[in-house]
Amino acid sequence: MAAVLAVWPVSPVHADALTAIVPAIKPAIVGIGTMLPTRAPPVVFIATGFVVGDGLSVISNAHAVAAPLAVERGELLGIVTGSGSQLQFRTATIAGIDREHDLVHLRLTGTPLPALRLATEPPAEGSQLAFTGFPLGMSLGLVPATHRATLAAIAPVVLPAINSRALNARAVSQLKNPTFGIFQLDGTAYPGNSGSPLYEPATGNVVGVINMTALKGTREGAIATPSGISYAIPAQHVAELLRRGGAAK
Repeated sequence: MAAVLAVWPVSPVHADALTAIVPAIKPAIVGIGTMLPTRAPPVVFIATGFVVGDGLSVISNAHAVAAPLAVERGELLGIVTGSGSQLQFRTATIAGIDREHDLVHLRLTGTPLPALRLATEPPAEGSQLAFTGFPLGMSLGLVPATHRATLAAIAPVVLPAINSRALNARAVSQLKNPTFGIFQLDGTAYPGNSGSPLYEPATGNVVGVINMTALKGTREGAIATPSGISYAIPAQHVAELLRRGGAAK
């Protein structure tokens, strides 16, 4: 008897929804970087970010802004907008940081940018999602790329340790908050995707923030060869950070 191989294609409805929403998502995706006129190149890419609220709030990962600026030399923190090689740098200030969830809220001045909305409810396991960001940074110009991802699991941020030697300082700190769950995704993300919005293709509403540094270091610290699994911080923590900073959702 011949074996029958079941193939599960991407749902046409999901594919059509993603195709329709991507043009509305891309204008709200920005690069996070620093600018130093005397440096070559003057602008250095750090991570992806996305605009929310009134168009002057930007969300990304806190680890992206952890390094001190060379203020005495005139180095500035900001966002990079534009397309390809036609880029503009806008300065930004840190309005709030949530180190536990590795989130940062940056504020801009001037003309508001297109903004994304935060989802009010978390997605269910098995949901088909997408994220848009800059996986290659600015190496080929600032070109946002969109990837599909399935929410494989809502997992604790720290894996149970077999013994005390397997617990590092970050893991010990996060064990104090056992209710902190993260999204485990089967979509492949790269370091440049850190800070990218994870969203529902049907609505474009943001359900999480891709994190490819802090979470992989926490959950995969005991794995000799880290897996290709990606992670995201739930959007509820973004909403809480914005409320503390006085910005609307």
